[in-house]
Amino acid sequence: MKKILGFSVLLLAGLAGSQLLSLMGPELEHATREGVRVLTMVFLGFIMIHVGYEFEIDKSRLKSYAVDNGVALTAAAFPWIFCTLYFLAFMMPEGALASFGAWKEALMAGLFAAPTSAGVLFSMLAAAGLSATWMFRKARVLAIFDDLNTVLLLIPLKMMVVGLRWQLWAVVLVMALLLWVSYRYLRRLRAPARWRWVLGYSAAIVLVSEVVYFASRIVDEVVPIHIEVLLPAFVLGTLLVRPSDPHVDDSREGHQEGPESPQEQRVSTIVSAVFMVLVGLSMPRLELRGGEVSTSLLLMHTLVITVLANLGKMFPLLSYRDVHLKERLALCIGMWPRGEVGAGILVLALRFDIGKPIVAVAALSLALNLLCTGLFIVWVRRILREVPRGTSRPI
Repeated sequence: MKKILGFSVLLLAGLAGSQLLSLMGPELEHATREGVRVLTMVFLGFIMIHVGYEFEIDKSRLKSYAVDNGVALTAAAFPWIFCTLYFLAFMMPEGALASFGAWKEALMAGLFAAPTSAGVLFSMLAAAGLSATWMFRKARVLAIFDDLNTVLLLIPLKMMVVGLRWQLWAVVLVMALLLWVSYRYLRRLRAPARWRWVLGYSAAIVLVSEVVYFASRIVDEVVPIHIEVLLPAFVLGTLLVRPSDPHVDDSREGHQEGPESPQEQRVSTIVSAVFMVLVGLSMPRLELRGGEVSTSLLLMHTLVITVLANLGKMFPLLSYRDVHLKERLALCIGMWPRGEVGAGILVLALRFDIGKPIVAVAALSLALNLLCTGLFIVWVRRILREVPRGTSRPI
């Protein structure tokens, strides 16, 4: 609980700090924000490598995973749709439903609600003593799938923003190739996986992404090629061999512990904490006094968006009918926590000049959800205690 509360406070502290950057002067503010942007991408890459490192798939059970991915897709899509429609109906000018530009803004901003925070969810459930439950094992699969689906949903969104340009088709081709490599060579890459190396891998991915971006601007400055770090970092995490895998010889010379070791987990927590500050610092200046939205109305929007985002995660309640209803309810509530990936989506959304009040509501909703995560886990634990013995099913 302290960890989640700390993340929320750090996000809010970063958001407060972002409001002070304008006092630096235009040139210094621009340079500072650019530095924050690059650092945020590096830390986001680090986090996504760890998400990929947690990814597990049994290739003999692909049909089962297809069902899980379908459920995870709804768990990502419904919060996105609900939040998008709310932004359009209540936070856009009159007639926004007929405006293509408004739809693009709302869809991009609403995507922050789609991904469950796999790292936060796994650590909190394990700390609550629920790692042996069906709910934990199923949530582990669904959370990673809906993170991945969120990354893939960025493709059609970018097409809406810039149109069907050849650059985007190139990005689609690269992403398809990355997914194939991930499936074909899952857990085949024997490379160091300690935090210094992972941070270096992330920095290299960001560097390549930026080089491709600036080089493509020479060809077409209007629509450059920009490969976001989320998918390449995730794929790299899926390729890394884990010491805990049965086929790995732990006694071999030069063996290194992976990110699942306690020391590495502590470093990962520090990275996530710094990332939340950077996300807050990435937010634009909010002009609330005499601006578009009053503070009280902003808080009301935040509360409603948070409720809608969590309501969208309830579709698994209608799935897995061979499992007790309360276990399915616990699974849905367990999918509510948001965290680093949702924050990363907000950072990416800022590149498309999304309206400031919408971004503010999304960031505050993320912080509110983080503050409530401990309560969600306590609720899940109480629900699972009420499940009759012998009714749980294998994953």
